[in-house]
Amino acid sequence: MIESIFRYEFLQNAFLTGIIIGVIAPLLGTFVVVRRLSLIADALSHVTLAGIAASLLLSKKVMFFTGLNPLYFGMAFSVIGAILIEKLRSAYKHYQELAIPIILSGGIGLGVIFISLADGFNTDLFSYLFGSVSAVSKTDVYTIMSVAILVLVVITFLYKELFVLSFDEDHAKAAGIPSKVIHFVFIILVALVIAASMRVVGILLVSSLMTLPVAASMRIARGFKQTIFYSILFGEISVLGGLVSAYYLDLAPGGTIVVMSIFILLIVLFVQKLRA
Repeated sequence: MIESIFRYEFLQNAFLTGIIIGVIAPLLGTFVVVRRLSLIADALSHVTLAGIAASLLLSKKVMFFTGLNPLYFGMAFSVIGAILIEKLRSAYKHYQELAIPIILSGGIGLGVIFISLADGFNTDLFSYLFGSVSAVSKTDVYTIMSVAILVLVVITFLYKELFVLSFDEDHAKAAGIPSKVIHFVFIILVALVIAASMRVVGILLVSSLMTLPVAASMRIARGFKQTIFYSILFGEISVLGGLVSAYYLDLAPGGTIVVMSIFILLIVLFVQKLRA
């Protein structure tokens, strides 16, 4: 396996991308889960699907868009979806959870329309839905690295504000923290990470990588920083274990990464029960 990684560029791209996603997805996922916004990842992943389908449709019908990386369309749709979620949460102040199913339904609806307009796509769409070891290009690696740097810089500088907002939004507002701006920046980051992760994990499974490692971590961690640490650790084990399994068993990596995450969660729950 190690020899193959050094020999084949597509494996290098897949593993480098996987290692980066294994850090940034659980990192943001910790804040998302603590704020009880886990379904946002699902909603944005479905909007990303609409962006990918739109990109594939345009590249099939319009010469100008041929060769355009669908990742960029997916990111644009995901960011627009994140902005709309925030607008809807403001519009439905007493029923803020309504924003998520509205955007989720809109995303899957648009995706189905774009797919039907194109009379279906080739196997490319399958790789976007469930991830692919061989689909990650050098351009994807650079894009994901850029997103990762942005995420790490923002989290480093806004960690204290995000921490307060996650546990007590009213206290954050009273303390003068610009909660709307910070939450807007945060949800844009979530949208970018979801879109960037689709090559390896797949659009329909990426939300699992933001929640399952955090769910396992929360059972054993003592404190927020420890929760982040264990989440990233479990995320990395899931991604690397999933990619190795996918390579040897010739499976879609998204599925093997999610199964690995669930396996880790079950082990944590079992060990915790034995200690109780």
